[in-house]
Amino acid sequence: MKPSLEKLGHTAVNAVVYAGGVSTLFMQTLFWVAAPPFRARQVLDQMIKTGVNSAPISTLTSFFIGVVIAFQSAYQMQKVGGEMYIPSLVSISVTREIGPLLTALVVAGRVGASIAAELGSMKVTEQIDALETLATHPVKYLVAPRFIALFTMLPLLTIYADCVGILGGYVVSVYKLGLTSSLYIRMTFEPLVLKDIFTGLFKTLVFASIICMVSCYEGMKVEGGAEGVGSATTKAVVTSIILIIASDAFFTVIFYFVT
Repeated sequence: MKPSLEKLGHTAVNAVVYAGGVSTLFMQTLFWVAAPPFRARQVLDQMIKTGVNSAPISTLTSFFIGVVIAFQSAYQMQKVGGEMYIPSLVSISVTREIGPLLTALVVAGRVGASIAAELGSMKVTEQIDALETLATHPVKYLVAPRFIALFTMLPLLTIYADCVGILGGYVVSVYKLGLTSSLYIRMTFEPLVLKDIFTGLFKTLVFASIICMVSCYEGMKVEGGAEGVGSATTKAVVTSIILIIASDAFFTVIFYFVT
């Protein structure tokens, strides 16, 4: 019994320390984001890595998710003659939930791992220590540009993914289920209101913060050489995914009662 309690206490302490470290990094990042000089070139490079280079995989996943939602909806709707409501189910599901969540998970796996590995490699090769020696704050130089890029590009990437997901539903509804194009477009946008879109976009801002902070924190505290870099990369992705899903559930409940 005693070892179990000690293990539980040790886990709780580590969780509090981890949360404190990530929160401290977040506050430092907010400060350095607003402090000059502004590194526009670095931010632009990170935007390309985060958004543009993630677009192909986001396109594939979002399109097929739209296809799946349309087919799964049709399975039930055809039993009650409600095929015309399939576009509404696709559009609302994609914009409020599936689009933001799936895009964040894709970015966490692709970009989050890259950030953790890159910063981890810099840590073990003492490049981060060299920045401090040159009077350059590591958070300003390494974390702030990535934070701005993720905070900007993840909502834009989500909007793109929403459109692609709706397109996937269109292909199934029009070419397989027999709906007309005009009916699909009307039933997609008629029930869709701005709060549905803004609900999903608000979540992406939280998801972007989670991905950036967790990945940067894991990368900047790497120890143990190449093995440590691999461990930090894995932990960054797993932790980001867990926190993204948990925060998504939290805000879904909040928005359910608020909106």
